[in-house]
This record gives sequence, C-alpha cells and structure tokens, in this order.
Amino acid sequence: MSSPQPIYQAGPDPRGASRFKAFLPWYYGVLLTVAEILTALMYIPAGLALHFSLLILLILQAALEAGKPHHALYQALTLAPLTRIMSLTLPLGNFPLVWWYAITSLPLLAAAWAAAALSGFKAADLGLVLGRPGRQVLVALSGLPLGLMEYLILRPRPLVAGLDFRHLWLPALILLVCTGFMEELVFRGLIMRAATVAAGPRFALYYMSFIFAILHITHRSVLDVFFVFAVALFFGWVVQRDRSILGVTLAHGLTNITLYLIWPNLL
Repeated sequence: MSSPQPIYQAGPDPRGASRFKAFLPWYYGVLLTVAEILTALMYIPAGLALHFSLLILLILQAALEAGKPHHALYQALTLAPLTRIMSLTLPLGNFPLVWWYAITSLPLLAAAWAAAALSGFKAADLGLVLGRPGRQVLVALSGLPLGLMEYLILRPRPLVAGLDFRHLWLPALILLVCTGFMEELVFRGLIMRAATVAAGPRFALYYMSFIFAILHITHRSVLDVFFVFAVALFFGWVVQRDRSILGVTLAHGLTNITLYLIWPNLL
C-alpha cells in the first residue's frame, strides 16, 4: 500500500517569480527616483553613491538576462544613472553651462551606440529614419509652445546674454544636438525600443516616460516633472506611430533652445 501524497508540496512559485520579473524594471525605477531625490534635495554624495550602485546592479542584471527579452532593457537603463554620474563627476566647473551639455553628451552617445549594437538594434529600430516629412515638421514646431510652457514653470536664467546671432548659433546647435538628438536617441529610441521588446508598446511608452521624467527631479519642480512626463508620453506616442525620432528631436531641441536662450531674454 502506497503512502498518501501530501496535499501541498513546497517548490518554486512560477507565478510569483513571473510577477517579480514583470515588476523588476519598476523596482529599478523606484531606486532611480530615490537616487534623484537624494541628489537634488538632500545629500549629493549619497545620491551619487546610489547611482553608482544602480549602474553596477543594472550591468549585472543585464548579464543575468543575456539571451532573454529583458536583456536589452536593463542594458539600456544603465544610461539613466550614467547620465547623472557624468553630470556630477566630470571636472567642468570652469566651463560655461552650455558646454556641459556638449561634453557630457559625447560619452553618453558612445554608450548608447554600444548598447544598441550589443542588443542587435539597427538604425530603423532606434527611429533613425525620415518618417513622414510633413508630420515631422508639425511635431517639430510643437517645441515652440512647449519651450514657453516649461519656461513659465522653471524661469531659468539665460545661457547667453542677449539674442545676438553671433553668440546664439553655437549654443543653439549644442542644445539641438546634445540635448535634442542625444536624449531622443537614448529615451525614445533605445530605451523605448528595448522596453517594447521586453513587455510590449504600452509598457514601453509609460515606462520610458517615467524614467525620463524622473531624471528631471534635479530641476526641483514637481510641476515640471509632471510636465516632462506628459511631453514624454506625447513624444513617445509620435515615435510609436511614425517610427521616426526626427520630429521629436527637432521639437526637443526647439524646446530647450527657447527655454534657455530665447524666452529668458524676451520675458
């Protein structure tokens, strides 16, 4: 006579493990939020230490996920703490603020290209295509009102004294390339594409927008964080619809050009 089988046998919980894996990117998002709050509002060394820890954890997480759908996402997410680490640790104290954008963008662009190549993403996967020119122009022009709206929220000091074209063109070009193109490539290109592969387009849109907004906590404005989140949703929706980052790159560049160069010298 065989012994009765136990009603419950201890063992792995696939459903629980699956749920944890699904929420793990959000856990990293929460840690990134804490790191940004520490950096912006409390104690910079503690925030920087947490960013370094996050960078290491994400590298290890990406290695653990090698060959799996979340691998590219964790690899792309390393750029979030890396962005803050670069801005806080490079010896740029003697440089004008506008040159910070140029200098910090170069290693971030290199890291983004490396992450894209390791993930097997092609130019089209990152939105580096023309798209529909007419629609891209309309999207680009949205940067003008968006720049005014964010200026009314933040009221930043101008990065240039006056609107003389001789002093304006180079800072404008730096903002267009080093904030507009670089940030769109990283967020609406690389991170959103990796998040789509991991969990689908809806998750990708909201997750990318959340990460993008969190990195604006250093502006010390709750209203601006929500504004940036809404803009990221709009830009992400456009890229998912048109498969191109051209329009949002120009819109992002115009937003920052008017925010830091034009409106502070006019209003």
